[in-house]
Formats: sequence, C-alpha cells, structure tokens
Amino acid sequence: MANLDDDRASSAHAFLKFEGHSLSGSIYEPLKCINLPKPEGETLWDKLNHYYRIVKSTLLLHQSPTTGLFPTKTYGDNQKAKVHDSLYCAACAWALALAYRRIDDDKGRTHELEHSAIKCMRGILYCYMRQADKVQKFKQDPKPSACLHSVFSAHTGDEVFSHKEYGHLQINAVSLFLLYLVEMISSGLQIIYNTDEVSFIQNLVFCVERAYRVPDFGVWERGSKYNNGSPELHSSSVGLAKAALEAINGFNLFGNQGCSWSVIFVDFDAHNRNRQTLCSLLPRESRSHNTDAALLPCLSYPAFALDDEVLFGQTLDKIIRKLKGKYGFKRFLRDGYRTALEDRTRRYYKPAEIKLFDGIECEFPLFFIFMIIDGIFKGNPTQVKEYQDLLDPLLQHTPEGCPVVPKYYYVPADFVELEKKSPGSQRRFPSNNGRDGKLFLWGQAVYIIAKLLADKLVSPKDLDPIGRYVPPQDQRNISMRFSNQGPLENDVVVHVALIAESQRLQVFLNTYGIQTQTPQQVEPIQIWAQKELVKAYFHLGVNEKLGLSGRPDRPIGCLGTSKIYRILGKTVVCYSIIFDLSDFYMSQDVMMLIDDIKNALQFIKQYWKMHGRPLFVVLIREDNIRGSRFSPILDMLAAFRKGIVGGVKVHVDRVQTLISGAVVEQLDFLRITETEEAPVFKSLEELDLPKHSKVKRQSSTPNASELEQQPDVNINDWKNKSTYEILQKLNDCNCMASQALLSSILLKREGPNFITKEGTVAEHIERIYRRAGSRKLWLVLRYSAAFAQKFSSSITPHITTLLVHGKQVTLGAFGQEEAVISNPLSPAVIKNIIYEKCQLQDEREAVVQQELVIHIGWIISNSPELFSGMLKIRIGWIIHAMQYELKIRAGDMPAKDLYQMSPSEVKQLLLDILQPQQPGRSWLNRRQLDGSLNRTPAGFYDRVWQILERTPNGLIVAGRFLPQQPTLSDMTMYEMNFSLLVEDMLQNIDQPQYRQIIVELLMVISVILERNPELEFQDKVDLDKVVQEAFRDFQKDHSSPKGAENQSDMTAFYNTHPLGKKGTCSYLSKAVITLLLEGEMKSTHDDPCTIS
Repeated sequence: MANLDDDRASSAHAFLKFEGHSLSGSIYEPLKCINLPKPEGETLWDKLNHYYRIVKSTLLLHQSPTTGLFPTKTYGDNQKAKVHDSLYCAACAWALALAYRRIDDDKGRTHELEHSAIKCMRGILYCYMRQADKVQKFKQDPKPSACLHSVFSAHTGDEVFSHKEYGHLQINAVSLFLLYLVEMISSGLQIIYNTDEVSFIQNLVFCVERAYRVPDFGVWERGSKYNNGSPELHSSSVGLAKAALEAINGFNLFGNQGCSWSVIFVDFDAHNRNRQTLCSLLPRESRSHNTDAALLPCLSYPAFALDDEVLFGQTLDKIIRKLKGKYGFKRFLRDGYRTALEDRTRRYYKPAEIKLFDGIECEFPLFFIFMIIDGIFKGNPTQVKEYQDLLDPLLQHTPEGCPVVPKYYYVPADFVELEKKSPGSQRRFPSNNGRDGKLFLWGQAVYIIAKLLADKLVSPKDLDPIGRYVPPQDQRNISMRFSNQGPLENDVVVHVALIAESQRLQVFLNTYGIQTQTPQQVEPIQIWAQKELVKAYFHLGVNEKLGLSGRPDRPIGCLGTSKIYRILGKTVVCYSIIFDLSDFYMSQDVMMLIDDIKNALQFIKQYWKMHGRPLFVVLIREDNIRGSRFSPILDMLAAFRKGIVGGVKVHVDRVQTLISGAVVEQLDFLRITETEEAPVFKSLEELDLPKHSKVKRQSSTPNASELEQQPDVNINDWKNKSTYEILQKLNDCNCMASQALLSSILLKREGPNFITKEGTVAEHIERIYRRAGSRKLWLVLRYSAAFAQKFSSSITPHITTLLVHGKQVTLGAFGQEEAVISNPLSPAVIKNIIYEKCQLQDEREAVVQQELVIHIGWIISNSPELFSGMLKIRIGWIIHAMQYELKIRAGDMPAKDLYQMSPSEVKQLLLDILQPQQPGRSWLNRRQLDGSLNRTPAGFYDRVWQILERTPNGLIVAGRFLPQQPTLSDMTMYEMNFSLLVEDMLQNIDQPQYRQIIVELLMVISVILERNPELEFQDKVDLDKVVQEAFRDFQKDHSSPKGAENQSDMTAFYNTHPLGKKGTCSYLSKAVITLLLEGEMKSTHDDPCTIS
C-alpha cells in the first residue's frame, strides 16, 4: 500500500526559517533552495561528472549490494523495495551510462552505471522467478491471491507482505519491467542469461496479455479511489501492458547474440484487445477515477501507449484541468494520501471519508518532471520551459548541494480549513527537504533523466532505442517490428484463399465461375483449424524446472489466424474459429456465417498493423450450399471475385501465390531432439467423395416447418413416468424435439453415462444436436445445446467488450434473479452463471442468452451509438423486448416463436429493436421497449445527482433505497460508479413500462427543482407513491361513466403521451407539487414573501 513509507518529516525539524519572507519565523518555512553556480564553458566530462555525483549520492548510495533493488525508504533498517520505483532508478543509471558512452576514457563509469542497472533488473527477475508458482496460477486464473508481489525485501528479495496485507496485483509494474527490459537490451545490455529465464519472461507475457480483463490495484496500490480494497480496470495498467506487448513481440532476449529460441512471442489478438480496451476506457482512468496523473507515464514517456492523437489530447487536457496545481499534480481528486486528515493507523478508508480530502489533496512535483520529458520528446520547448519554471522553486537541496525532488507538497493541519474555504490560498510544504536523509527515489530518478535530456546529454532516441515514440509526421514511413502506430488510414487489402472441402464441391462451384482449391491441391502447405495452432502454442514457454506449463488454452483470434506459420519444417495456414463446427451451433446458420465473415474482414482491415498482408482462409463446406441458403453464399463468393466484400478490399488467389506477401511466424520453440517424440497435429483433410458425383443443393429432407419442430410429448406428463417407459418412448419416437426432451429427463434422473439404444444419454443428445444442425431445426438445436450445456468460448471477449464500453451486463431470465457482471470473468465462471441463472423456467434461455451476448458484442463494436443511454445490458430483459416486438408484429395472430428463429433472424430482430423508435408506435409499446432495454435520456444520471443533493433523506423505489449520504461524499456527479448506483436502485422494478415511468418521473422532479432553487425535499421521497398519486389523478380525468374500469390496470396511463395538458408528465408534476403543498418540502433560503 502507498502509505508504507512514512516520509514526511515532523514540522519542527523539517522546516527552518529564513530572512526576508512574509512567513519568517514559521516552523513550516522551508530552507531557501540553493542553486549552485556552474562554471562557464563546462566540458562534456564536467557536465556528466556533475550528474554522476548526484546519481551516486542520491540513488546508487541506496542500492542494495545484494539484490540490486532500491528501497522506498532511504532511512531505517526495515527496508522494503517496490518493483515500480526500482525500475525508474535502474532507468536513471542506464540513462547516465548512455551519456557516458560518448566519452572514450570514462574511467569505468559506463560499465559501473550499466551494471548498476543490470543488477537491479536481474534483482527484480530473481525476486519474480522465486514466485514462478504464482505465475503458473495467475496465467490460468488471474486473481489477487495468485499474482506476483510488487514489494520485496530490499536486501534478501523475500516476500514482506501477503496478498491480504497489500495490493500486490499491479499489472503496470510487470509491464514496465518488460518494457525497460527490451529498451535496455536493445541498447546493448545483457540482462537475460539462459533459457530458464527466457521461458520465465515468456510466461510473464502470458500474464500481461490478459491485462484488458484483469482489474488490479494500479500505480497507487489502492485500486478504487474509495480505498476500500477493491481492484479496478485501470487505463494506466492496460496502456503499459499494451506498450510492453508491442515492445517485446518478436524480440530476442539475448540481443544480437541470440538465436531463434530466445525470441518472445505475443498473441496478436490479445494485444489488440488491450488496444481496444485502452481506447474505450480513456479519457477515464477507471470506473471511480474520472482522471488520474498515473496516465502521464502511460501516455508519454516511458510507455507511449496511445497512437490516437485526438484521444491523447482529450486525456491530457483533462489531467491538466482537473489535477494541475502550483506545487505539482494531484494524483487524483479526493486523494487522501498523506493529507493532514488521513488516519494512517487504518489501511482502508471508511465510507464517505474521501469527502474530507476534497480540495486538500497533496500535490506531486514528480508530474511536472514527466511533463518536461513529454515536451522534450515532442519537441515542444514552450511546454518544457513552462514546467521547468514551475519545478525549479519546488526543488530542495542536500547539505552537499544536490537537488532533491520532494515527494509531495501538503497542506499542514493548521491551514486545512482555510484551504477548503479558499482553494489555492494556502502555502503548501514539502514532505522531505533533503537534509533529513529522506529521499523520494522515483522522483530523483525521473528528475535526472529529464535533466540529461534537457541538457542534450542523451537524446530521445538514446532512451527509446526501439522507437516507442514516433512523431506524427514520421509515422507513415516508420518501420517497426510490431507497430503501435500503424498507418494513419488503414486501407489494407486482405488476401483471401477459397478452400472447398471436397473436389466434388470444387467442380460444382466452378460451374458458377468460383475458383477454389482443395486441401490436397495446396499441399505441401497444410491447412489447420485454430485449435491445432493452440496445441502447438502449448509448447511455448514450458519449463519443468520452474513448474511452468506453456501457453494457456486460449483461442487464437482472426488476426492470429491471418498469418503463415512454419512449424517443424511444415508451412501452415489456419482458418478462423468462425468456420469451426465444433464451437457453437450459430455457425450452422449460413447467413450468420456470412455475417461473421464480413465482420472478421472488417475487423482485420481495422486492426491489422503488421507489414505484410493478412491471409484469410474461407472454408466452404458442402453443408453451406444446401437448401435455400445457396444463393447468399453464391452472392458472397461473387463479391470475393469482384474484389470487395462489405466495404473491405480483398484479393482472391491460390494459397501458393498469396504466401509471398504474407506475414510468416516461425514457431521455433517447437524443437524436437532425436530422442523426443514429435507432437501430432491434425490438418484439414479433403472429403473422399466421387469427384463427378452430384452435389445435393437440397438437404436430404427439406427444412422442417414450425409445426414439425414442435415436440409431440408434454415434458410435464413424462417427468413422473418410469425410466423404462421413457426409454420405450425414446426408441419409438421419430420427432427429434421429443427425443431431446425425453433425453433431458433421463439426463437429470440417471446421469450422462446412462445407456440408451444409441449409446449414452450424453452421446444421444450430441447426436440429436448434430442432426438438428444439418436440418436447421433451430428449436431442437437450442433444446439439445442447452441439455448438453454447450458454451461458446467467444462469449468471454464479447462480455469484456461490453464492459470496456462502460456497460454492465446481467445474465438471467426476465423476472428472475439476475447475475450482474461488472468485471471481466473467466469462461468457466460465465458458463456456470448462465446455466445456473437462465434455466429456471426454460432451458433454451441459456443458449439464447449466449447468442445475444455475441450479437451485442459485435454490434456495440461497430455501432456503439445504438446503446447510448443504456448503462446496464440486461440480456433477459432484451429477450423479453424481442418477444414483445414479435407480439406487436403478429397483431391478433399467434406471435412467432423466438426459439424457432435462426440466429441471423434473431440478430436482425435485435437490430430492429435497438433502432431509435419509429413514429406511429403507441406510447405503451415505446415504454415497453425502452424499459426493457433500460434506456435513459441524455443527462439522466447527472439529474438524479442534482435531485439527491436536494433530498437529505434519499430516494426509494420498489424497495431499493438510494441514500444521500454517504453517496454524495463518496462519489462525484460524473463518476460512472454513481450511474451504476442509480441503476441498482431501479433494479427491483419488474415491469419495463413502469421502469420507464419512473425514469420520466425523475426527469420531472429534476426540472421542478431546477426551476425552484430555493426548495428541497424534507422527507424521504417514495417514487412509487408519487406515481400512484399521479395515476389516481389520471383515473379521475379518464374514468368511464359506469366506473367499470380495473382500478389497478395502468395500461391506459402507460399508453398516454408524456407531454401536453393531459400527458403523463402533467400528472407526475402535479403529484410532485402536491408533496410541496403537504409540507414535505422546505425552503432552503429565506422566505421570498417575507417583507422584513
């Protein structure tokens, strides 16, 4: 935790008075900074010697002689070292060594400084490798208890805190280690010595690849800004991970002396998900941090993680506006660290405690230094001078005259109230002044780096030999191994190879002018499924001595399958997971397959950043052209021939021709000795069918009608019958839907291994699943998929996509308990949630919700505007909205069954209901759909905040209470966590149209309070009672003469236009004003009617 180091000197000893100042005599007054005169005409040696003395006395003096780590405290015995701070200290020594390389006779200083950096880097590696068991656990299941530690004993490298005592999970620290490792090795340092260390670094990469879905405690080691022990997904951590992956991909850890087996591999798709996540999170730092100074070293030196200039400008502007002060930058708003009001005896804060720190946050000069470095890299002398002028008066000095960067400037307890009343009015004082032996080594290190750059003793290219920072004007011409910049306009042409699974299919397609190849015709090149490539990667990073397995079992995405691979002397091309029939039944829908192909091509076009063309293999199966789906397939293949598919430029050719322009990945880690048995990989085999036999364009049985898909047994009638009777019926039954239902009874009663006529129950259900897929019996497919607990592995990244777009996801049937997902989860956990929450009423719900998650994931990536105003994506409620839409369309006829629709029809229905409401719909229908989708008007959550400010006793609806305190003290208006809290308040409402009325009511209350600033609510506001009052008033105006209406039926109210004299808003407004007349509001100011 950040407050481990007690670095503030006591007031009486830390400050001395000096003459000639208005506060002369104050115990808070710092010693005046001493600017030592420098002789004119200094030689290069003199300049470097000046900084060498500073580095020796303020940094290297404190480096551990045993581990090479740098302590966080430069005094006392119980010294602990943070990985993060030690890395910057190593970088400082390395930077000065780079400067000394310009001198021939350096008196051994280059060697000394380089090896001080190497000793620190290897010390961190030593500490990390002793925790190899944690790396093995973390890459399988990333959780705080299994992560690498971030603090070690400076002298022994031992663990000093358990994961319960400290927030060790800091992706940023591991990422910064990998980044500096690459930078230093690129400059010629030798840090990695043997293959054990290479395999360990590869496993660190496996851990960092998942940064986009791992909430951590961040740079400040506190996670959420509430400091309550909860981790969050941080932009700064994801950005550093992205930068590290870009830097280390394809990098040889042995430098110029390395060979193929010391090269590091990065999953291109995992890197890209980190890229997408970073761009989605910014300009926010996290859910609770609206902005944070920790983003500066992420966006600028050393990471340079962002290539979007506009987003960079927005993020930097927000940091400067919100956090910049006279003495440095605040870390983040309401940061209590080392303020006079912080209780240091407690690790965590109490609820609402952060409100105490509002306006008195400590300011850190360190971030002025980062802004100086940023200005130097960008060639912006105005920025450099601005921040140098701000920094210079803040520096302290040691008795020897060495400059000291105070860790922070704070408001002393005596001045806190004055500062709160008038922000910026009080003088702040440094935490350390250089005379007490207390140094902030991170600040010292970055200061020396900045001075070396400013004095032109090192250049940006020296400190960044791999070219992390590239000026915008040079980005088009830069050539990187794994570019984070990419071309400004990504107009890539995707190379496409059309592969027919049989010669018979090839001949058939040829009659339509479609040229394809078969697997035999591309030999000796092999065609693999992506799962075979996953098997090959199992061998990457394996080290039995350290107990490390290879790459975890993660699917390879469509960027990874667009490369050529050389594996054990074979040349391999891969087809995407979308062509893999064993994945999920959605691939059985040809229209869905076409949609997936277009999405994949669009995705490759947008995110392909490597030199060389992507090679996309399109696998055409005979099953794809059966039935009525042949025409769409033919249209797509014709589009390939014309050279443009869904707006993406494509070039179709033979595989042998396309290889020359492709990206080739050498998987040299698969080294097999003579005594080892080579792993076996299965390539795509050609179907052995007569070449000139006729391809059946119609399936053996035509697509079944809706009636044929319906089961001819009632499951409730058969649940209580004997197993023997069920088996007899199962043997006699020809209806696949009935077979699926009967098999499900046996599955629950007897278990999956119970023997039937066609093998075990599990095998029988799997057989039904396959048959239903070939006949496109979607109802049966969903039944059998649910009974077999089928799960699409692509759900996990789609849920993560929704989360990083600022949404929450709930899984569970409409009207039942839902599981809220607010942080990325593993596939196994998501599968458990789906099959626990979604099968209570209808088994098919479990698989349809998976369909919806996949559809929504793709849609929000391409058209995020369709989800504006929807903070919580409630999958069960969206299904309810879709079924309601089907009822509207059917009119007086029976509605179409959602479960009988193909996945592509389901997706189109979803797109239809997400579109802005068309005129002509009734207000009941509008409220039903908007309520089901959880849509809210623009500015809704900000208005609820304003209501809460005027409602001391809080709001309540459907039994959910939103208190004014500690809500307003803990949170800020624009914070995402507050918006989520409002959604939680609305969670218990069980009718979509009623939820929408509550949303309208809150907007009405907001307007009334806005127009009457002198008023506030006195008592707790029960929103349900306000709606009931409005409805009673509505009934009086609309009651029929005979009084025969149902007094509780609000349908007519829901179907009323919100505006106008008799609109719902007028009744809601009247009900709100009635509260005022009943005395439930009180004036917040003097009565305006009072004369004196």
